Amino acid sequence: MHTRIKICGLTRPDDVKAAIDCGADALGFVFYERSPRHVSLAQAERLLTLLPPLVSAVGLFVDASAEAVRATLAAVPLDQLQFHGAESADFCRQFGRRWFKAVPMRDLPDAASAAAWLAAYPDSSAFLFDAFGRAQMGGSGEVFDWSCLPPTDRPVILAGGLHAGNVGDAIRRFRPFAVDVSSGVESAPGVKSSAKMRAFITAVRNAYEPDSP
Repeated sequence: MHTRIKICGLTRPDDVKAAIDCGADALGFVFYERSPRHVSLAQAERLLTLLPPLVSAVGLFVDASAEAVRATLAAVPLDQLQFHGAESADFCRQFGRRWFKAVPMRDLPDAASAAAWLAAYPDSSAFLFDAFGRAQMGGSGEVFDWSCLPPTDRPVILAGGLHAGNVGDAIRRFRPFAVDVSSGVESAPGVKSSAKMRAFITAVRNAYEPDSP
């Protein structure tokens, strides 16, 4: 099984190039002004020119207006949309792009409550399980209680506090479709470390090896 890898919160050309060279499948760009990883439309336009074919560009939005999302799509060739706030399914599906919803695991104390939350998004292309909640919108580096993951027939993207030291265990335990990392490959918020990105991707690629630790 090939677990896909998304590196999120890219802000610099050198980091985009390094993430691609390391083998990332998708790159995430944050259009949320309160995030230290926020990029302007002008920044995003420049960064996306560096993406080769078959590397996906994902735009992350947090309770943005429909007008703001449309303006972003008019300026930036995003492949998929990631909604990280309290957006409804009706809101998410209106833009004519594949989209997926981030699941606020900090606000969902057990698998049953998480499963009930998922039911409100029947056409999300995947679910991204992250260690955020209403008070913290992600990028904290915290791990949530993995035992709270609910069953779902949608692809699972696992996020929240992942790094090279724990991602292999997470993959072996849960067999997610993809993993998503931001702070776990940074030297500072919004500043990626090429060494950490390479170590993370190597750990993902080696997760299914029989002699993996």
